[in-house]
Amino acid sequence: MRERLRFLLGDRLVELDRCDPTLTVLDWLRLDRRMTGTKEGCAEGDCGACTVVVGRLDGGNLRYEAINACIRFLPTLDGCQLLTVEHLKDSDGSLHPVQQAMVECHGSQCGFCTPGFVMSLFALRLNETAPDIGRIEDALAGNLCRCTGYEPIIAAGRRMDEIAPREADRFLGQRDAAAAQLATLSDAETLALQGEAGQFFAPATVAALADLVAAHPQATLVAGATDVGLWVTKAMKRLDPVIYLGRVEALRAITDEGDHLRFGAMAGHIDVRPALAGLSPQLDELMRRFGGEQVRNAGTIGGNIANGSPIGDLPPALIALDATLVLARRAEAGIERRAIPLESFFIEYRKQDRRPGEFVEAVLVPKLAGGALFHASKVSKRFDEDISAVCGAFRLLLGADGLISEARLAYGGMAGIPKRAAAAEAALLGRPWDETAVADATAALPQDFTPLDDMRASAHYRLKIAGNLLRRFLIETTQTGAETRVAGLLAEAAHG
Repeated sequence: MRERLRFLLGDRLVELDRCDPTLTVLDWLRLDRRMTGTKEGCAEGDCGACTVVVGRLDGGNLRYEAINACIRFLPTLDGCQLLTVEHLKDSDGSLHPVQQAMVECHGSQCGFCTPGFVMSLFALRLNETAPDIGRIEDALAGNLCRCTGYEPIIAAGRRMDEIAPREADRFLGQRDAAAAQLATLSDAETLALQGEAGQFFAPATVAALADLVAAHPQATLVAGATDVGLWVTKAMKRLDPVIYLGRVEALRAITDEGDHLRFGAMAGHIDVRPALAGLSPQLDELMRRFGGEQVRNAGTIGGNIANGSPIGDLPPALIALDATLVLARRAEAGIERRAIPLESFFIEYRKQDRRPGEFVEAVLVPKLAGGALFHASKVSKRFDEDISAVCGAFRLLLGADGLISEARLAYGGMAGIPKRAAAAEAALLGRPWDETAVADATAALPQDFTPLDDMRASAHYRLKIAGNLLRRFLIETTQTGAETRVAGLLAEAAHG
């Protein structure tokens, strides 16, 4: 095992032989390094004021990602490069093109959120050439401005490539050198850190991960920490030990295996999105609204499932698609694996079918059969970067006689777990796909769910919406050209 954390801060190597397992990047920057450009706003990954950029090797190439420093644990940066707003200006004091664009477009008012916006635009510039306004808005959806200065900030995003061409950007020019530096930090050893608040482990192989989970059954397994981070910043939980899965490259793979896609547990939402979009455009829309870009960069498909939240957006869609979960653990003969239907993994609120020593290794998602009807919807208080009140995903198969031969209706936000609506499904089977069938299925929903009243929605509202999502499914699959999506209406207005 290696007992020293190593990463680049800008272009300088940082090595730490002691570090608390849940020390956040934000607190380390501000309190240890006195780099106060990165701000704390919400401390829950929602406002984007703490946005920094992390560079990591991906198949030998350097990949830059905007992330929320407030909920990212510092030891997870092992082998990565950390860039903050302080790194952007040049040695002569001149501003980076993103900063200059913000000045020229008057993109800063009170200024508190400005470093986060700058870093989100900086990540966009590093990764993409000439992004259009829609892409700029997506990249900024995880940043909030209380002064309502969005239009000038979006204008700055359009202006940054005009101020200086990408080929003149020193960060792009130094990309290969930074990648070479990170390559020297890459190894197959397990990182083992000790801090005053506990231990942190980061294995590099599936076998080492299985050994650690078996040896530390009380450990908290951390993927993207987009929810676990809040256990620390909001609930003040002490997590000891922590086992981080992010260095296991084998868990990041996404492969097409003929009749299904295989997603490693650490496949990030940013990569999961285009793969799922190939199955259905509605999955692309669902993933586009999955938090802000910082959350999609950090969050993973396996973490979203293993976390077991009843309002996670992916499980209902994957259950509707009849996904299979692969669980692994250490056994005497090696790695023991078992595959179970994803829907059976969720037992009750925060309780899953996970045996001692098991961890999520992969998710197998079948491709849609020819002629299958599929739908995914998310309803939340605000369109962007919000947790669902209700999420629904549905798949139907129609027989040669036009009657429904198979129905899978899955919901999130309706119970303590993501769950299928068995009574509503039964109401559809053997029926024509029409208003009468939808009305009967909607009437059966109270047999399947007794939703809670909470801050996001009342029980009555949730039941009403659950039925209305079925009706939307019917309209979208039977009325060609009917406009049912907010995004579609906005696009129409923009081009009208």
